[in-house]
Amino acid sequence: MNVAFEYGHGFMQANLPDSTDIFIPGETVADPPILKDIEKSTREAILDPMGMPPLSCLVKKGSKVVIIFPDRVKGGFQDNSHRKVSIPIIIEECIRAGASEKDIKLICSNGLHRKNKKEEIKSILGEAVFNRFWDKGQIVNHDSEDWDNLVDLGKEKQYDAHVIMNKEVFDADVAVLIGHALGNPYGGYSGGYKHCATGITHWKCIGAHHTPAVMHRDDFIPVSTNSLMRSKFDAIGQHMETCMGKKFFVCDAVLDTYQRQIGVFAGQADMVQKASWEVADKRTYVHWAKKKYDVMVFGMPQAFHYGNGMGTNPILMLQAISAQIIRHKRVLTDNPVVICSSLCNGYFHDEEFPSYRETFELFQHDYANILPDIERFGEAFSKEQHYIDAYRYRYGYHPFHAFSMISCGHIAEKNCSAIYIVGGQEPGYARSMGMKTRATFEAALEDAKKIVGPSPNILALPKAFTTASVHLCMADGTASVHEDLACPAHS
Repeated sequence: MNVAFEYGHGFMQANLPDSTDIFIPGETVADPPILKDIEKSTREAILDPMGMPPLSCLVKKGSKVVIIFPDRVKGGFQDNSHRKVSIPIIIEECIRAGASEKDIKLICSNGLHRKNKKEEIKSILGEAVFNRFWDKGQIVNHDSEDWDNLVDLGKEKQYDAHVIMNKEVFDADVAVLIGHALGNPYGGYSGGYKHCATGITHWKCIGAHHTPAVMHRDDFIPVSTNSLMRSKFDAIGQHMETCMGKKFFVCDAVLDTYQRQIGVFAGQADMVQKASWEVADKRTYVHWAKKKYDVMVFGMPQAFHYGNGMGTNPILMLQAISAQIIRHKRVLTDNPVVICSSLCNGYFHDEEFPSYRETFELFQHDYANILPDIERFGEAFSKEQHYIDAYRYRYGYHPFHAFSMISCGHIAEKNCSAIYIVGGQEPGYARSMGMKTRATFEAALEDAKKIVGPSPNILALPKAFTTASVHLCMADGTASVHEDLACPAHS
């Protein structure tokens, strides 16, 4: 059968055996239905929050309100996206309760991601909100290196994580988190306490969970909400609330494959997480596979959620492959083979990912045999002023981001018998990351048969990065690692 896989700015064709199974999110198995009246459902959730008073009781005359919203990496840009629907309702409720418009601040929770540009912010929030607040300086990106706007909360008690957070959020009378419950390889879902633990903190706080010590544990793969990483998100968020003396007002939407709302929940973070995950599980944990697969095949575009160059930057290439292993481990045999198309042309996009080229070069030297061997340099890179300046002033990713991606990238090395990059223009970059290279899918599969035998079970994922992924499970409900993962339990 002929299958088209993502490749650069287009597609690459593969001729695969007719026995290949194909899965496309939202198509092979339909998503749950979207909300019939998104604005009505969102308003109802906001007006009747779970576990805490409504905004009409939390906000009064003179209240300082911050609304924290995710960056361009997730959430959608359509006219009725969750951010564009929920934020105007939040603003309306706060002003009705007595807040002055000048006392409302909107903060993009970009964390260690690059700051969002003016036009990107407009596309996230919509023109009405953008035009109302931007020129007044009331829409900003979080800056994790701006020590005039950070507050050190010390270490939380459960895991000893060092918590440093945005000072405007800390000082506000009401802090609203606008998030999304969408399947994520890091801790199961976006939103909830993950939003504040990663989006408005400092690299030292993110270094408490985006590290090999957390990500290379058995509870991290296959993905679930029962991991140490998820527990650390909760502990960090709850420590923030204790130190602030207030709870976050959370408004999370459960999203489908195309970033459309299938549920909206508001209120106390832990209760919102529980309710939203119950709905999200029905879309995310898809019990479909009738056999386990020896080979997983997909393609990688040049530009996807982290930005242009993600599919050609060799560190991010391996991280993206690892993310698919984390999501689909339940339906893969032990030590499967991955075959993935990528331009692999050496385009790091140094402006957007300024520290990545030097990090890659570091991996080529000084007894660095596996990616965790260079973890020890993470702090040194994170203190390099030219990289900090690139993050703060030139829309570059923070230098620690590369090391968090290394922690993820090693998961593919650890769990695969071989990884093939197909169609690389500069294939040496892939080989330098421990991957094999072939010109075509067919050549890669033929070579892989040395490992998996002449008749492997093959899983093809033709839209792996242009749709929101699911977490594939066995059709009979069995789980491969944790007994509770067939129907994930949440705490």
